[in-house]
Amino acid sequence: MSGAAEPRIILETERLLLRSWLEQDRDLFREINADPKVMEFFPFRRNHSESDLLFERVNAMVLEEGLGFYAVELKETQEAVGFCGLAPANMPGIFPPEMIEIGWRLATRFWGHGYVTEAAAALLDHAFRVRGLRSVVSFAVASNHRSTAVMQRIGMKAFPNLDFDHPRVPDSHPHLKRHVTYVAINPAELARHPG
Repeated sequence: MSGAAEPRIILETERLLLRSWLEQDRDLFREINADPKVMEFFPFRRNHSESDLLFERVNAMVLEEGLGFYAVELKETQEAVGFCGLAPANMPGIFPPEMIEIGWRLATRFWGHGYVTEAAAALLDHAFRVRGLRSVVSFAVASNHRSTAVMQRIGMKAFPNLDFDHPRVPDSHPHLKRHVTYVAINPAELARHPG
């Protein structure tokens, strides 16, 4: 297991900790990746072994690079409820190689409490103030209104000229191919280049 005995804390909000993953989070990670509601806009679900491989890869990235999809822990109960993170967009030909995306998934039993919005807003602030990023993107299947609503709530703006057909979505799932793109631009960047 790549998780440390003590988690690497990325940031803290009023109700949440964003941190590296711990062994005790593995079942939640499996649950998220297998849940048909959470994965509604993905062309596949992951079984336990596939989810475990991703768990290890995601946590290694968080621990080694400080980027990745962080565990979101509810401070009140000290349990992980999902993930939210900043990671390379890794979409050659669509975004520049240095582009960072913000993304999230939450176990369904924790939906409706504003946790994703709280975590994502804090991460955007972290991306700009601490990491000095010029911009951050987020993208989702066009009909994924839950995710695009979060993007809007955290101040991201739709950029229809950047919408794309996801190259890793198989042709067997045409309804999942079209992705909309939202962008947040660092306020300091906007101040340097008004208008």
